[in-house]
Amino acid sequence: MIVALAGRRIDAIGARQRRFPLENVELVSERLREMLKTKASGVVCSAACGADLIALSAAITLGLRRRVVLPFERERFRETSVIDRPGDWGPVYDRVLNDVEASGNLVVIPKTSDEQAYSAASRAILNEAISWAAKLKQPVAACLVWDGASRGVDDLTEEFGVEARKRGLAVFEQMTI
Repeated sequence: MIVALAGRRIDAIGARQRRFPLENVELVSERLREMLKTKASGVVCSAACGADLIALSAAITLGLRRRVVLPFERERFRETSVIDRPGDWGPVYDRVLNDVEASGNLVVIPKTSDEQAYSAASRAILNEAISWAAKLKQPVAACLVWDGASRGVDDLTEEFGVEARKRGLAVFEQMTI
């Protein structure tokens, strides 16, 4: 099965609402590793700190196929979605991106407005997963890695789940709390 995945980033320092605290990284890593080991042959996601990089690292360890979708060039993404939160995510991101780029599995979506870039990337993740699964003659599902609660109208993880369900995909969740 090809798993399209989206989820929470690590909480910012001083975050009022705990959605993915840094101290839960190992717990979430174990949950994702087990889920991927039993369900997946490949993972399609972005590469932000938190859920994405944890899933991609687990996929590498398990020898699974990986495809990464970024909303803009990799250095800008690194600055805005990887190293801006607690934890040493930069080296993990660099290793993962070097690996997927070398294998031809890095997708940088065409220029979109900044306010639409992440939504466009979410749709592209689903498109890539569906396309890849069809080529491999495998099923596809979506995984939300989150705290299970919407942040409101700008919640991209919730939006990803809604869009996956609209496309008829099975959606399962892994909790970050």
